[in-house]
Amino acid sequence: MFSVLTRASIAISVAAFALTGARAEDYPCKTVRIVVPYAAGGPSDTGSRLVARPLSEILGANVIVENRGGAGGLIGTEQVLQAPADGCTLLLGAVGPLVFIPAARKVPYNPKTDFVPLGLIWQSPLVLVVNPKLGIKSVAEFVARAKSHSATVASAGLGTNTHMASELFKREAGISLLHVPYKGTGAALPDLMSGHVDSTISDVATMAPLVRDGRLIALAVTAPERASLMPDITTMAENGLPEARTENWYGLVVNSRTPPALIARLKEAVTKSVATDEFVKGLAVQGAKVRDTSPDGFAKLIESETKRWQPIIRESGIQF
Repeated sequence: MFSVLTRASIAISVAAFALTGARAEDYPCKTVRIVVPYAAGGPSDTGSRLVARPLSEILGANVIVENRGGAGGLIGTEQVLQAPADGCTLLLGAVGPLVFIPAARKVPYNPKTDFVPLGLIWQSPLVLVVNPKLGIKSVAEFVARAKSHSATVASAGLGTNTHMASELFKREAGISLLHVPYKGTGAALPDLMSGHVDSTISDVATMAPLVRDGRLIALAVTAPERASLMPDITTMAENGLPEARTENWYGLVVNSRTPPALIARLKEAVTKSVATDEFVKGLAVQGAKVRDTSPDGFAKLIESETKRWQPIIRESGIQF
């Protein structure tokens, strides 16, 4: 449902000659794995499969996507560090394992020293949606209901962006919401649409078709600007909550013990991949974009997000 591009058309083997003219044997890995630390079907999965094809052609190697979900992204993240540091295994780095979870508890890795950012591949807004049965049409109405009644909010799991977006919304709006974590957004949708849970804050591309069909009501997007897939939906800032801003972002990282020459080759390949027309158009279809795809830009984003979220998580006493 999430992507108009079929998985089969993206995660395929490609010709032996790359766009750069290099042959497959020039890169030491015949197969490069992108480990996605989440279940299939969400924006992390879609972004990885979008970048896999141009990356395959540029490296001259088969690039495949493997979903290794669990523990808010920790399982897949740790698997990448346990794999040989030979440039054959990449991680789809996400805000959960790289920022949220290390700020909340001890993890067996250092996001800053154990990984090298190769490039940012995805940024997209989230949107607060509610079940139509609530009869709520605005953020103000939802806040009023949460203050006078009990209200629930679903997430894709503890420590995910959907979880932390709801925690930030609660904090800024001064309300209480009962958090109901699921194993991925797809698992939460049936309960949301049936009314077993009241709301969620999730990726715009996932929610847009459901909103268009009237199965969910969109109240506000959490990005600094309105979403291209929902131009009529106001932002949290427009609703008086400027600090309730959250975006999905994903980028490729590699084990820092990887030989420097291979890291340089991967950085160059990722930079070229996200500049291809195929990739850019694929992002636009999903309502996503990237402001700075460079390795340095990605590193700065991780650093700024860490500085922003660490005090929020620690002051709130959030545990996961």
